Amino acid sequence: MNTTQNHLPIADIQEGIVILKGGGGALILQVSAVNFGLLSGREQMAIIDAFAQMLNSLSFSIQIVIDSERLDISSYLELLNKAQKSQTNQLLSQMMSHYRQFIQSTIKENEVLDKKFYIVVPLFKLELGLIASKQALEQKIKTVLLPRRDQILRQLSRIGLKATQLDNQKLLQVFFNIYNYSTKPSPALPTMPVNLKEPKSTPKPLETVTPAQVSQIAAETKLDQAPIRSQSSRAHPFVVEELEG
Repeated sequence: MNTTQNHLPIADIQEGIVILKGGGGALILQVSAVNFGLLSGREQMAIIDAFAQMLNSLSFSIQIVIDSERLDISSYLELLNKAQKSQTNQLLSQMMSHYRQFIQSTIKENEVLDKKFYIVVPLFKLELGLIASKQALEQKIKTVLLPRRDQILRQLSRIGLKATQLDNQKLLQVFFNIYNYSTKPSPALPTMPVNLKEPKSTPKPLETVTPAQVSQIAAETKLDQAPIRSQSSRAHPFVVEELEG
């Protein structure tokens, strides 16, 4: 019986390295991101220059992969709802209700995405040559790929990016999510404590509070910020255009 595994190019995963059926291998680095749009012009040029130097220093090929998942923030909305019910201050309760409605309308109008960035360092069969045994092949792949990994980690640190190599369990999870995308559950936001402080001064009755006073009270109470929604400019240091298939 034909299964998905028969069509995958992966033969095995050993010590964080993917062994391919064709005789080669690869390792995968997960890279952090910076909000490129919030940087100054000088900082943006510095990052672009450092990235160009990294690419020019490589004597081997790499692949940059971006994985986008739509977030389910229902748990965050439920957290706001519970905090609103436990709030005794009428003005704060009303402000939290407006804030929750704003989040809901934002979700309907815009996609809230969680993006993960990976760098794949492949090793092709032609680079390995003829090898007698499977054990010798795996050892040769490690000998070649690990120095390449270290070089990329050093270059990324110059840009201000942190990268970590995926271990066996994380590699299995990544490949499972790729080939089972329709059944993949959307990740929920982590539990966020909501600490609301009473206003320093007692506000006037709700019907007589002016917009300026509401803004002042909101600044004093320091309500928690909403989760950052995706913007047209990607939240990573380089402009990447997604090709439509």
